[in-house]
Amino acid sequence: MITPVEARSGKGHRDENFPVASRLIDPRHRAPILAFYEFVRTADDIADHSSLDPQKKLALLDRLEAGLLGDSDADPVALALRSQLALRQLSPRHAQDLLTAFRMDVTKLRYRDWEDLIGYCTYSAMPVGRFVLDVHGESHATWPFNDALCAALQIINHLQDCGTDYRKLDRVYIPLDAFAAGGAHVEMLRADRAPAPLLACIRALAERTGQLLSESWPFSSHIEDARLALEVSVIQALAERLIGLLRSRDPLSQRVHLGTAGVAGFGLLGLISGVTRRIGRVFAAGHEPQDA
Repeated sequence: MITPVEARSGKGHRDENFPVASRLIDPRHRAPILAFYEFVRTADDIADHSSLDPQKKLALLDRLEAGLLGDSDADPVALALRSQLALRQLSPRHAQDLLTAFRMDVTKLRYRDWEDLIGYCTYSAMPVGRFVLDVHGESHATWPFNDALCAALQIINHLQDCGTDYRKLDRVYIPLDAFAAGGAHVEMLRADRAPAPLLACIRALAERTGQLLSESWPFSSHIEDARLALEVSVIQALAERLIGLLRSRDPLSQRVHLGTAGVAGFGLLGLISGVTRRIGRVFAAGHEPQDA
């Protein structure tokens, strides 16, 4: 059987939809975040591997968890993350939650309703942001904002890739009750162009995901680390643009990803928004009434 590293797709952190440990992040925090990313990317590639059967995928994911928990030194990505966690005195819980999600990717191919999908996001998306917050020593009071943003990012990715996920992996994240509500059905995902009922279903889910972004909008204002707050503002802006594309385009036949220019442009808007809010926060703190 191949090793976890041999299962890698070749995709790296610069290939993702959203920034991963960008230059906005303080250099002292980049090593644990990148170690976490490499571990998670490896697990994700195992779950998505086209030629491995489910049992082999699950065995490789178990092997990664053994390395994470110190029961094996065989896999460099697990050893690297374990070392970073030890240096920071951080728990492996977030990485273990993500392994739970990847096991679900192997064994659970359909989702009943929105709540079922959000339950998946609890393991597949929310732990990523929570880990980054823990690395920065941020309060757990920020987690509800993080969870809304991370769930939105995950569902955006699902909607962008809905056709590819179905055709290549028979994996469908659009909830079954959402198909039924619009008179659509799963098999429509095979089409070169989304039929009207499927397009209406996708746009309804994009609207609901937009509500999550409304909930996450205050997130950056609640983060103490200024550089991380700016990174979150950039991610929020990119997510809002992608939701706009999903509200107006067909992911089966049209581009619903941002190109380099789009990432730069909307990222800059997010950066400006974050700086503005940061200045407002500093100004407000300076004018708080002082105790007598």
